[in-house]
Amino acid sequence: MPKKFILKILTAGEGGVGKTTLLHRYVEGKFSADTKMTIGVEFFLKEIELDGKQCTLQLWDFGGQERFRFLLESYVLGAKGALLMFDLTRPMTLENLQQWVDICRRADPSLPILFLGTKLDLENDIMVDDDYAAQFKERYKLFEYMKISSKSGENVKEAFELLTKQILERQNF
Repeated sequence: MPKKFILKILTAGEGGVGKTTLLHRYVEGKFSADTKMTIGVEFFLKEIELDGKQCTLQLWDFGGQERFRFLLESYVLGAKGALLMFDLTRPMTLENLQQWVDICRRADPSLPILFLGTKLDLENDIMVDDDYAAQFKERYKLFEYMKISSKSGENVKEAFELLTKQILERQNF
C-alpha cells in the first residue's frame, strides 16, 4: 500500500478576504457567495494525488476577526504550510500582514507561506498592484505570490498544488 502524506495547511488573513469561500471552491468545487463568518477555526479535508504521492490536505480555516486570534496560537502546531490571503479590492487587508505571518510561523519560523491576492474576478475594483504585493512577499519571505478568484475558480487548484509541492519538497517526501 503506498504511503499517504497528511499535510496540515493553514489559511490566514483578515476577515472577509475569502478564506472560507476559497476552501469551499477547492474542496467542493463550487462557489458560495453566502459563507458565514468563521468563529475560531473550521476544518476541511481534500484528498489529492500529486507527483505520484497520495496526500490528505487538512485545511485549517482561521477566523480573521481580531477577537479570535488568541485561539490561533495553539492551532498552528504541526502545520506544514500556509496560505496567507488578502483582498485585492481592499488594500487595508494587508495592514496586519506581519501579525498573520508571525501567527503562522510561531512553531516553524521557515514555514512555507503562499501569498494570495483574492477576488481577481473583480478586475475593475482591484486596488493593489503586483509591485506592491511583490514588496510584501519579499519583506515577509513568502515563497510565492498568486492572484486567485474563488468565484471563477481561476488559479485555485494551481495555488494548492504549488503549496503542496513546496511542502513535499521541503519535507523530502
